[in-house]
Amino acid sequence: MEPNQKTTPLLSVENLCMHFPVMTGVIVKRQTGSIRAVDNVSLKLEAGETLGIVGESGCGKSTLGRAIMRLYEPTSGSVSIAGRDLSGLSRRELIDSRKDIQMVFQDPYASLDPRKTVSSIVAEPFVIHGTLSARQRRERVRELLVLVELNPDFEDRYPHEFSGGQRQRIGIARALALNPRVIICDEPISALDVSIQAQIINLFNRLQREFGISYIFISHDLNMVRQISHRVAVMYLGKIVELASREKIFSNPKHPYTQALLSAICEPDPSRNAGEFEVILEGDPPSPANPPSGCVFNTRCRFATDLCKDIAPQLGQSDPHQVACHYSEELGANRNAISSQGSVRRN
Repeated sequence: MEPNQKTTPLLSVENLCMHFPVMTGVIVKRQTGSIRAVDNVSLKLEAGETLGIVGESGCGKSTLGRAIMRLYEPTSGSVSIAGRDLSGLSRRELIDSRKDIQMVFQDPYASLDPRKTVSSIVAEPFVIHGTLSARQRRERVRELLVLVELNPDFEDRYPHEFSGGQRQRIGIARALALNPRVIICDEPISALDVSIQAQIINLFNRLQREFGISYIFISHDLNMVRQISHRVAVMYLGKIVELASREKIFSNPKHPYTQALLSAICEPDPSRNAGEFEVILEGDPPSPANPPSGCVFNTRCRFATDLCKDIAPQLGQSDPHQVACHYSEELGANRNAISSQGSVRRN
């Protein structure tokens, strides 16, 4: 399903920063620095669209999702849903805004209260918002369980009686309870078996077709992101370094970090990429408490120059294929010609 084109995006994130203070001292504590988990991120999400967010562990993907939800209070920047700015809302107003944006968490074992029945877990949003009577809540819970392909007679069971995939479906049912317009999916399949992962992806796709829900799909699994996303944002060290349509990202990546990520995808049929080069990405990401000057990727980039070390490249906001790289056009146009530098041919 293609996203609906609207002049005003459903979700707008502008210059969002999430910095965590670094404190030292035992008796008298003082701040000696900050960890820039999310650093000046801007993105937009259209109605009925899925935006995939990918990157290495620790790049800020999950923190970004939580900052958008205001589970973390952002250091700076703004988040708007349908033109309503969520920044600075009171607690009561923030609770009311949660009708429009919900979250599915990574761990289906930890995200459900083991002391509550399925009925209590899924009905909790109705209790918080006071929208339905007890009888109406019970009926709606059964409808939601059917919607996520669970037996409604399971409503009086406890989370420990279910498999990981079933627990994640319960979490999805809870997220759907208030008919949200946006759901942030934070690594929702990483803890599941591969066969179950495909079922959950199919469920997300069906729900989007039926209800027009928009997703922010956070994952490190590029194959799954390719299956579900309309556009893909690539994060590195708290910043988005490339953002484009799924087709552009996977067929013509222009940022060297994106090229390295795609090179690491396991191909079931080795003959399909036997003539391609595998990009070797050496070293570890720098500390977000002390990021490098200039381009954040310059310490690991095989094409970095003095320009990259001195000046940070910016995403081209007007370009549908946005790349934070001084040499993106050359890298995108000459991938095979330049890949031999710092690369090896696949066997």
